[in-house]
Amino acid sequence: MTSDHSPQVVAIVDDDQSIQRALKDLMESAELLARCYGSAEEFLESQHRSEIACLVADVRMPGMSGLELQARLKLEGARIPMIFITAHSDAKLKTEAMNAGAVDFLFKPFDDEVLLDKVRTALED
Repeated sequence: MTSDHSPQVVAIVDDDQSIQRALKDLMESAELLARCYGSAEEFLESQHRSEIACLVADVRMPGMSGLELQARLKLEGARIPMIFITAHSDAKLKTEAMNAGAVDFLFKPFDDEVLLDKVRTALED
């Protein structure tokens, strides 16, 4: 739980560094602290996991996918709201993610304000 004086931390898990930078800048423009991870494995190994209030993850990454990360966190009992982003239009993956409890599933390119609204909603729940 965060105090009113510290920003809430959003994890960005994406193998594309330009996406990481853009989303980090976007979160920080909304006064949210963002931590970037290049893979699901890197996120899982992070010592900062307990600080994460919301997770924005790419669906398709080398190694563990975003959906596999979601399943792993659920198995561990972690209750981190997740928002998926993907460049691949796949209704089956979207259904799978949403049924497993994702906050939303956005297709790239998406509107920055839409993502921020989804993140804010996740942080309020």
